Amino acid sequence: PENTVLSYSRDLKGFCRFMQEAGVSDAAKVNRTNVMAYVYELQKQKKAGATVSRNIASIRSFYQFLQKKGMVTENPAADIELPKVEKKAPEILSLEKVELLLEQPRGEDKEVRDKAMLELLYATGIRVTELISLKVSDLNLPLEYIHCGSEAKSRIIPIGAQAKASLHKYMERVREHMISVPEEEALFVNCNGRPMTRQGFWKIIKSYARRAGIEEDITPHILRHSFAAHLIENGADLRSVQEMLGHSDISTTQIYTKLTNQKLKNVYAKTHPRA
Repeated sequence: PENTVLSYSRDLKGFCRFMQEAGVSDAAKVNRTNVMAYVYELQKQKKAGATVSRNIASIRSFYQFLQKKGMVTENPAADIELPKVEKKAPEILSLEKVELLLEQPRGEDKEVRDKAMLELLYATGIRVTELISLKVSDLNLPLEYIHCGSEAKSRIIPIGAQAKASLHKYMERVREHMISVPEEEALFVNCNGRPMTRQGFWKIIKSYARRAGIEEDITPHILRHSFAAHLIENGADLRSVQEMLGHSDISTTQIYTKLTNQKLKNVYAKTHPRA
């Protein structure tokens, strides 16, 4: 994805600057000690464990590429251990606040589109990049599902009645007036009729959060987390949620059970007479 490429590019630029300041300008002369020195520098700057891990992975991948090209013989980052990254419990919104947010787009045209996007995001738990990448052909309203992802890694996700109704209204009344060319494939477009961008949708969600008076810093990802937590809270099994979220490893999905377990503890503490 484009964001990953940008992150890797930023990581490598930072590493190159560090090596040049250390007087090493030839990639073939970089050794394990140099890479470790860079890792210590990142840790000294109080960079998050995930950021340090990604930097090491970026350098390692870069040297694997140079090895394939025959430009270096050794990979100085090959055996450097990635710092353990503790998975933080994701932030979620209460069901009441999600409903309050989804109630905000009430107008016509643009707000019909916004309502469809927000309802679909919460109904499916897809990532914002996946949401804005959807094509009209990925939407199957009669069978109530969307097709999400690439050919290599795709999944089918049910959408539910409210998302279906919002999408139907958008497709029937609004989209054809918003697109700039009839052959536009993107499901969601901006006011210029071009495909919606991440930044564009980010602004949309923030504006409705302000309108709803929600104080939490709402991001599209918080709706994804809320989707998963609310499903598990209401009895959905982990494997189904894993599949809908597109997690390759179930341990990533298990983090949501911690949230619901905590809620159970709070309910027990408040309601059990001998708690």
